[in-house]
Amino acid sequence: MEPPETKLPRAILGHGDYDSDFSDDETGEKSRQQKNSEDALLKKPFQKEKQSKVAHRQVATDEWDREEARNRRFHLIAMDAYARHKKFVNDYILYYGGKKEDFKRSGENDKTDLDVIRENHRFLWREEDEVDMNWEKRLSKKYYDKLFKEYCIADLRKYQENKFGFRWRHEQEVVSGKGQFFCGSKHCNEKEGLKSWEVNFGYVEHGKKKNALVKLRLCPECSYKLNFHHRKREVKPGSKPDSKEQGSDVLKCKKSRISSPHSHKAKKKKTHEDQTSLEESNKTDE
Repeated sequence: MEPPETKLPRAILGHGDYDSDFSDDETGEKSRQQKNSEDALLKKPFQKEKQSKVAHRQVATDEWDREEARNRRFHLIAMDAYARHKKFVNDYILYYGGKKEDFKRSGENDKTDLDVIRENHRFLWREEDEVDMNWEKRLSKKYYDKLFKEYCIADLRKYQENKFGFRWRHEQEVVSGKGQFFCGSKHCNEKEGLKSWEVNFGYVEHGKKKNALVKLRLCPECSYKLNFHHRKREVKPGSKPDSKEQGSDVLKCKKSRISSPHSHKAKKKKTHEDQTSLEESNKTDE
């Protein structure tokens, strides 16, 4: 048989004679209260309470869907418009069926800025052309304002048919000297022997025939092509009349105007004398 000491509970054996069954509960409650007070001090005002129980499956799925939607929105925003369009088309075909050929658009009516400028371009913009301006005309007028309209660039390839093409110069040609210090022909870069010409340029624009007096500088060979059918007016540096000659012309005009009334009186006298002579001759005949 075992001695009576060994029959005592093991909880009493290790704690001496002053042990109690309620000592563990009291210490546990104190530690729990202390922990709760510490948590209350460390808790932030915007912090949510910790869930003591496991969340419901529906709550978990809603949270998962919300996170997926956030990630999808982030990826869509990061895409450009064309990539986003392709993704939507692919998703539509994946879910609803169909072919990509059904989504292809025809590019027959597509226009670039250059096409719009070509359709609404004017060689010379007048006041009547600026009435009822839409965005296409405004774009063409903005391009026209950037051109330099002192000298023209000529296309002389069809000079034998008496057909010429003229256009204004743009900034790069002005900086390089094309059309002023180099030959103004489109396919010529000659620098020596340039001459200035004035041409009455007749053209058809939007179904209307128009004329414009333009000036260009050409080399001798291109000048021959320009004057192949008709001689154009050459502009020389000293072709303008001097101020003295203009003054003498003005004085001559004034003198002629002053002398005009006397001559008119003299003519009246002559006509009167002629009439009297005719009457005398008639009397003698009688």
